[in-house]
Amino acid sequence: MSTHTSHPEIIKRLKRAEGHLRSTIAMLEDSRDCLAIAQQLQAVESAVGNAKKTLVHDHIDHCLEQAVRDAPQSAEETIREFKAITKYL
Repeated sequence: MSTHTSHPEIIKRLKRAEGHLRSTIAMLEDSRDCLAIAQQLQAVESAVGNAKKTLVHDHIDHCLEQAVRDAPQSAEETIREFKAITKYL
């Protein structure tokens, strides 16, 4: 695996999700209001979802595009990989 320019942004998003998740756990331990907990869980889900979306789009834009251009793998292999990664969108 190679590092892409989007990886620092993905790490930032995942760290944001980690912070929201820690807050959610603390809120549950403190018996906080369910609405506030649900809002925190939504923030976790959104941050993780955005990180995943960025990663998938980056893979399509760089890895698959390069595979098609440079032809190190067959077109069928590239299509299989494209189908596999888009399941996560």
